[in-house]
Amino acid sequence: MHEAVFDRSRKRRSRALGATDASTSRAMSISLILLAACSSEAGDPSRESATEHVPEFVGAPPEAAPMATPPEPTASEPEPPMRPAAERCGDGAIEPGRAPIRRLTRFEYNNTVRDLFGDTTQPANGLPPEELGNGFGNDADILSVSGLLAEQYGSVAEGVAARATATPAALARLGACASTLTAETESACARTIIESLAPRALRRSLAPSELDELVALEQALRATEASFATAISGVIEALLQAPDFLYRVELGVPDPARPELKRPSGDEMATRLSYFFWGTLPDDALRDAARTGELLSADGVLTQAARMLDDPRSRPVIRFFFDNLLPISGLTDLQRDPALFPAFSSELGAAMREETQRFLEYEIFEGGGTWPSILTAPYTFVNGLLADFYGMAGVAGSEFVQAPLDTSQRLGLLTQAAVMTGTVTTNRSNPVLRGSFVLNRLLCSKLSLPTDPEVLAMVQVPDDTTGATARERFSKHSSQTVCRACHQYLDPVGFALENFDPIGQYRTEENGVTIDASGTMPGTEEPIANAVDLARWLAESDASQSCFALHWLEFAQGRTMGRDDACTREAVDTAFERSGYDVKELLLALTQTDAFLYYPGSL
Repeated sequence: MHEAVFDRSRKRRSRALGATDASTSRAMSISLILLAACSSEAGDPSRESATEHVPEFVGAPPEAAPMATPPEPTASEPEPPMRPAAERCGDGAIEPGRAPIRRLTRFEYNNTVRDLFGDTTQPANGLPPEELGNGFGNDADILSVSGLLAEQYGSVAEGVAARATATPAALARLGACASTLTAETESACARTIIESLAPRALRRSLAPSELDELVALEQALRATEASFATAISGVIEALLQAPDFLYRVELGVPDPARPELKRPSGDEMATRLSYFFWGTLPDDALRDAARTGELLSADGVLTQAARMLDDPRSRPVIRFFFDNLLPISGLTDLQRDPALFPAFSSELGAAMREETQRFLEYEIFEGGGTWPSILTAPYTFVNGLLADFYGMAGVAGSEFVQAPLDTSQRLGLLTQAAVMTGTVTTNRSNPVLRGSFVLNRLLCSKLSLPTDPEVLAMVQVPDDTTGATARERFSKHSSQTVCRACHQYLDPVGFALENFDPIGQYRTEENGVTIDASGTMPGTEEPIANAVDLARWLAESDASQSCFALHWLEFAQGRTMGRDDACTREAVDTAFERSGYDVKELLLALTQTDAFLYYPGSL
């Protein structure tokens, strides 16, 4: 393999990392390049260690992704509150925060090779799943690369390259010249294909010498009596293992308005936008905007962001986000005891998940469009199977249609069967897990899993014989001093959801005893009567709005926010509030933050 293309990538990354020796051996293998890059930090080699996380995994194919399970938590030291914007963030200083080098996730890799080659086999699903980190599997601080993963990248690249060149029609998709190939036109056709493909794959313009090296690689392979298709396949393999393909390397350029500051270059900003909104490489319109300098201004970035958000290609990213925010991605593979829950099946689990995703897509793009309206919508989407499950009349067949809810029992997202089923891991309801989901995922309370084995033994799920209802069974947690620190907050929230059994069906009794679904909200002692009351409380909660915005911010930035990001968080919260908590406006506002528009460090 010719190495100049990769050598330039290595030097780009070395400069970004503040390395003192950019003359790394040109003979370094691609696996060592990947290993050297893992967990690296662009522009800030002295950063603090990443926040520790409980290992969870994400990113499997939608039908096979492991379900996110809320942990049974214990108390952790709370972070000091952020200082108000007036004290810290109103002085006009640009604070972009950290910008770790980001590796393509499996979701992004699959989308990228689909758009490069028309490959819909989702080849990256065979790679190891990402650790959750920030909750979305794209946390650059923990996306390390093992030797095994580097080797697997080679295998995946080989398969993609083979499929991309397998037939004359496939070759013609890479370049029309391949359909009329002759001995006289072959070399020119190879260069044409490389000049078209390489800048798209690496998401930047290539220097003439880089293109020459790729052409030389094709010619060297051809000289070994390999076919034209095999030689082009070898070039594709090289591109798919280049650091600039697998990583989103950024160096930045001077800001035209403030030359002492740095912005992502046009190509780098195009990549930021495309992977945020579409989870894939930039399209031609975005690349044109990069070339004309449009993406070097906030207004230009906003114009492109609005175009991309309105494009149907944004919908899969919205789905991916909620698949990981909510415990719904594994419902198709979820098991329930058929003797206890004969209504549940993999088909019903898949329908539950689709209900939630259809509802969210409609609400964001056609409905009220706000986070409070998502939490309190008096309707959902059902097909015939789900209508029977919910006891709704007048709906049949496989098509999903909008249907009103009985708002005395259900309201909005929280009480949908998918969420209520996904927050229970066994055949018994668990108010601790459900309370943990509300506090950690909807309110960002950061209660973490106990590590002391003795404490873990004390918080085991109680046996059914200890009480007729979950409230009776789980009350022991709050009576134990070591457990009470967290369970005094978790249990009252989880009890409010006890009208839903482990498959999300509404009930008023458990074991012949009337369920008491009353509870209180943590930190306020404000009483709530039931799940509907809880949904309304969350819709009016500033903490709920801020938490939702934080999840989107961490997804967009590909890392976990810390104390140094207070000004970015403040700016996002303010913009979200001013929009009336509109979700689409939140996503656009994220592209206008210092963290998105600027690059850390100065020239």
